[in-house]
Amino acid sequence: MLTTETVERWLREDVGHRDVTNDVPGETTGRLVTREAGVAAGLDAAVAVFEYLGVEASPRVDAGESVEPGTTVLTASGSAREVLRGERVAVNVVAHASGVATRTRRAVDAARTVDPDVRVAATRKTTPGLRGVEKRAVAAGGGDTHRLTLSGTVMVKDNHVAEMGLEAAVERFRERKSFATKLEVEVESPEAGARAAAAGADIVLFDNLPPEDVRAGVERLPNGVLSEASGGITLDAVADYAATGVDAVSMGSLTHGAPSLDLSFRTGGER
Repeated sequence: MLTTETVERWLREDVGHRDVTNDVPGETTGRLVTREAGVAAGLDAAVAVFEYLGVEASPRVDAGESVEPGTTVLTASGSAREVLRGERVAVNVVAHASGVATRTRRAVDAARTVDPDVRVAATRKTTPGLRGVEKRAVAAGGGDTHRLTLSGTVMVKDNHVAEMGLEAAVERFRERKSFATKLEVEVESPEAGARAAAAGADIVLFDNLPPEDVRAGVERLPNGVLSEASGGITLDAVADYAATGVDAVSMGSLTHGAPSLDLSFRTGGER
């Protein structure tokens, strides 16, 4: 959930201590307009920015809706000074979130051409302070948010295995986790995936493996153990990984590699 403190921080960063640029009298109306096709997201955050400044703002499309160039996605009306103060922050957050949603939609569409049930998931590779915005954008694009924090899933990673050994690490964390929390184990070979499942993993993550090795790993897992592929997976490769039979393909680039959608904020009514 977007907090007032977050909005204050965003505005303080942009406005600074003395804003002469936006000292404009009177009232105005502004429109946030797309300049390229994509998937809309982040509009709730933009509304929160404008409302904090006392400006009335309304989304004109839903999060997750596909938009074409020239689409008005949000309108804002009120004091010209405050509309202009909120403009850049609102544009930036919607552009970034919509870029994440657009990239996610492309990945989901590519993956589901070969497996309609596979999930495309984000990771914790998010921008500090923007995880909520970015994860909601992933959901708007049709992706899975994966774990939102370290508390969401217990994950045994390569460093844990290096320190304790695979079976010992799984046993240690199974003893400490809640019964309601799943245990995921990161592995780097098909054989290690089978070992992780035998040790008690709920989910096996095949990390930095080519698709053929992921497929071999999935085939070794018993029924009831979920599988995931991760590690530098690109938009061009996502369909190849989806075809391996994994339950989920996770991609850090959904958040850290998405270019912002090109948007424009126009004031003074229709023109």
